[in-house]
Amino acid sequence: MDSGYIPISNWQLILSLVLVLITGLVSMLMKLGLFKSLLWGTFRAFIQLMLIGYLLTFIFELNNLLIIIAIILLMSFIASREATRRVTKIAFNPSISSFLTLTASTFLVGIIVVVLIIAPEPWYSARIVIPIFGMILGNSMNAVALALDRMHSEIYAHIDQVEQMLAFGATPWEASRYYIRKAVEAGMTPTINSLMVVGLVSLPGMMTGQILAGMDPSEAVRYQFVVLIMIAAAVAIACLLIVSLTYKKMFNDDMALSENIRNK
Repeated sequence: MDSGYIPISNWQLILSLVLVLITGLVSMLMKLGLFKSLLWGTFRAFIQLMLIGYLLTFIFELNNLLIIIAIILLMSFIASREATRRVTKIAFNPSISSFLTLTASTFLVGIIVVVLIIAPEPWYSARIVIPIFGMILGNSMNAVALALDRMHSEIYAHIDQVEQMLAFGATPWEASRYYIRKAVEAGMTPTINSLMVVGLVSLPGMMTGQILAGMDPSEAVRYQFVVLIMIAAAVAIACLLIVSLTYKKMFNDDMALSENIRNK
């Protein structure tokens, strides 16, 4: 089996812009008004990917543990900002909780996968750590946003039931745990669904990339399986942490629903 990858030349890269024109043509025919946004997004994607490519090459050559940790923390910060930005109707600011959640879940699962399962030499190899932690963060970010939004919307939609339970002496946890479970379920469902259909509906991105790079499919499958269960574990931890850290913010010191929830 040929183990080499097929490089893409500058000309072939330019040729790929034909696909952008096709997308733009659809936008113009349907009068969607998205052509300028599409061009700007394509330009930004190209510049950002080129820059990150050169930056990663530099970081991989340095392979410095402190720099790797700093980059992961920066990635966690950006991911937490994006996760909270997506939740627009929430009655409190979950930024710090989101950052702590993503950082904790990413490092916990990432270290297990890198150190115990993949076991590169050295164990903090930037070429392994940064992509692995990045995949965890990307999926956990989406899960955190979904869980936060669902928890807030569920409790807001059932204010009367929650207040009734509080009036009968229930704690904030007892009054809201059903809706918290719904939130965790909402955050985890997309990941579980992807586990169900992997290999049947589509080939996952990492596996496809490794096969295109020349890796034997049987080896690529092993890596992809590790990645899938890694993401599932990280998402489960992230969902549990974010609801645990934030649900009390919807209640005041008197164990009643916050006015922010009532007025939202």
